[in-house]
Amino acid sequence: MADYHLEASWNPVEGGSGRLTLTLFNLSSEPLSGFSLAYRSPTRIADTHVCDGASMRRQVASFHEFLPPEGLSIPAGGRWRFTVEGLADEPKHRTDGIKSACLTLGDGRRVAVGFGDLMLEGRDGGMAPPLLPPGQIEEPYALLPWPLSLGLKAGDLPSVLYPAEKTRPDAIKALSLLLALYQRLYPGEPAPFSLAAVKGGRAIRFVTESSIAAFAYELRFSAREIVLSSADAAGRHYGLISLAQLLHGARADRDVFKFPNFGTIADQPHHGWRGCHLDVAGQFYPVADVMRLIDILAWNKLNIFHWHLTDDEAWRLEIKAYPELTEASAKRRLDEALVPDFGDGQDARIGHYTQDDVRRIVAHAASLHVEVVPEIDIPGHSTAALSALPDLVDRQEPPDSYRSPQGYASNALNPAVEFTYEFLGKVFDEMVALFPGEYVHIGGDEVAEGAWLSSPLCKTLMEREGLAGTAALQSHFLKRIKTMLSERGKKLAGWNEVSRGGGVDRDGTLLMAWEKPDVGLALAEDGYDVVMSPGQVYYLDMAQSEAWAEPGASWAGFTPPERSYAYEAEAELPEALRDKIRGIQACIWSGNVASRAHFNRLVFPRLPAIAEAAWTPLTRKDWDRFAAIVRMWPVL
Repeated sequence: MADYHLEASWNPVEGGSGRLTLTLFNLSSEPLSGFSLAYRSPTRIADTHVCDGASMRRQVASFHEFLPPEGLSIPAGGRWRFTVEGLADEPKHRTDGIKSACLTLGDGRRVAVGFGDLMLEGRDGGMAPPLLPPGQIEEPYALLPWPLSLGLKAGDLPSVLYPAEKTRPDAIKALSLLLALYQRLYPGEPAPFSLAAVKGGRAIRFVTESSIAAFAYELRFSAREIVLSSADAAGRHYGLISLAQLLHGARADRDVFKFPNFGTIADQPHHGWRGCHLDVAGQFYPVADVMRLIDILAWNKLNIFHWHLTDDEAWRLEIKAYPELTEASAKRRLDEALVPDFGDGQDARIGHYTQDDVRRIVAHAASLHVEVVPEIDIPGHSTAALSALPDLVDRQEPPDSYRSPQGYASNALNPAVEFTYEFLGKVFDEMVALFPGEYVHIGGDEVAEGAWLSSPLCKTLMEREGLAGTAALQSHFLKRIKTMLSERGKKLAGWNEVSRGGGVDRDGTLLMAWEKPDVGLALAEDGYDVVMSPGQVYYLDMAQSEAWAEPGASWAGFTPPERSYAYEAEAELPEALRDKIRGIQACIWSGNVASRAHFNRLVFPRLPAIAEAAWTPLTRKDWDRFAAIVRMWPVL
């Protein structure tokens, strides 16, 4: 048990942001004096605020440090309470409170501080509703996403499925990969596949059929065998996943779900890009967790893993040319330039991915027909890189000349510093060798309005190139970046702000519409290929109800699973522009993920819901059926 504990409560006030009350309990046997208190919270205190009973020493984004009144001593068993009025963000949920806390004692030692949820004063916050209805099925087959076409008759449950005689080695290997996937996801369950024939099982006969569309498959069932037809390895892979799902459901709930012994399934994905993004900068996820998430994506027939590797909080990718990036930013402490932030306790987690880690993860994903799209977030969200490599900074620019929406000072790579391009060229060289996919995601989001305008180097650049304003400077920067990527055989992907200030060449560019749904329409009209990822429906860090008790963020409102399931990205677009929609993507941001339990509460069942929206046409979706099946699906 911690010797110190911090409680926080919020009292809403009509017409204002309310009052935050913080109480530090001294549970130790000694008096406490000569200390400072630091904590992280997404409820940031505004520049203009009133603090009663303490003084704020420092604030960096969500990091806050307070000093007690001079001479204060908290006796053993006593407490210190102070209040703050003037918040930058009004809290909406219990998880908007303390994320981590510590004391710095007079002798320099740092001591962890326990903490609880943010308490709501003076009103009822409501109760968190159930995320799913009871569920109801008309056809007794456990398949997610639901297939394009299905006509089946249930029969006896086979003991196992195995390859028919004379099956080609490549098909047997594909079966073995699916067997291993299932055993990782459901380690306590009997195997759905055997590589050898088993009496009482049913044979799978693999057929290559060139007339079947790419990524599609057909399954024909009889009491004697199952015929899996596809034109390519991806279609075969998806067909095997469907067989594993059917057998899993029929075993897990025999009263409800059955296995077919007659009929057909004809299936193919609705969207080509069926993605899931994971932010590992705000919080580090061990390699095993990343690989398990990729397993879950594969089980849900998602095919893109968008890996957000850098941000203000940390740079998580080993770059051999610049070891300082991970040395400085993956290890964050109070006395360093990068203070502890989301996901870090007082002894900030040390975490980054070595290039060998990356190779393992990329190979693992490829074996499951999942492409890894790496992201380094530039030019904004670059506090970690700027802290590690001071030569990236225009030293004549005032250090706090602008602030990002998250509160970071001067956090964007400078387009007029030539070392910026030398640095990124070496980064791209190493990334190209690690990631074989066609895209590198370069971020491009949330550069603060007014960024670089106080930089003498940028003023000279703007005069020389005839540029006006931050957006035009970013466009100039990103055009150079796109050329650098093209020279290395890669295409540019980015967030929707890449289009601002003139944007970049539309050819070979893919943009993700995250701010709101109609941004996707505007991008498509402007000639860009688009992945729809609006925060209002596909951001899995958003709370799932407006109840105070529900965990999650709130900037995009709240998103119950049914809303994520029902949303149709194409519905916003006229017919003539629908071919510009490449697909859809869920996004997992780490700011509100305090534990494995929080992760699973926020991500599931919304991730499988988005997976079905990506694969299954609107006319084939059924929320009650989805709710009945998804309860059996794996979580992290």
